[in-house]
Amino acid sequence: PLADPYIVGVSSGAAAGGALAYLLGLTGLWGGLGTMGLGFVGGLASLALVFSLATTRGVVNVRNLLLCGVVVGSLLWAVTTLVLYLAGQDTNKILAWLLGSMSPMFMDRVLVMAITAAIGIPILILQARKLNAFAISESTARTLGVDTTRLKFTVLITGTALAAVCVGAVGIIGFLGLVSPHIARRLLGVDWRLSMPAALLLGPTLLLTADILAQRALPNTELPVGVVTALIGAPFLLVLLRRDAEKR
Repeated sequence: PLADPYIVGVSSGAAAGGALAYLLGLTGLWGGLGTMGLGFVGGLASLALVFSLATTRGVVNVRNLLLCGVVVGSLLWAVTTLVLYLAGQDTNKILAWLLGSMSPMFMDRVLVMAITAAIGIPILILQARKLNAFAISESTARTLGVDTTRLKFTVLITGTALAAVCVGAVGIIGFLGLVSPHIARRLLGVDWRLSMPAALLLGPTLLLTADILAQRALPNTELPVGVVTALIGAPFLLVLLRRDAEKR
């Protein structure tokens, strides 16, 4: 329930990969494809590191997963900022990118994101029935004939690719991946066949709303949209953590 690209370190890993592309001068490669490509590698590497640290005797401990994700994400954030700063890059420009901003946005980047979404979204939606079984328990899913190893691999790789491409294009916009699925589940229930498409629509709606607030909050100034989503999403995360603790 608390999994999110921002929380488990994927976004920070993707940002580190994007920063490397920035230093290597690959940001302008066909619509920022260099940034998105290295962002994918960085996000995947970060996710692999977090899972390896959180796994004990072949079992992923959820509490350790969250803690490792936050720690690794914070470390990568600091390293990324430090490297770019020492390399003599414009710190204001770096900060704006790391906090997430959709200005300026070019059609070639939109095209790359659209192609990635057109491939990745159907892959995830096709896993909905298997994810319903997996949500009960991994052993139950296996009993029902689900190849859980393949399912986890497919979902994690596809989700990382989608998140990394977005981070490479607009920087880190946190908490959208956490808030929109929970709203969808509250509205339509826990069936992934319904809640996943709903989250697909709610995420962009929340992002556009946050972007409007970012443009209108201060006169003659546009805030990074990631700041707005964090201000809204962080309290939401705290409520979820509190409820999770009460259930225990």
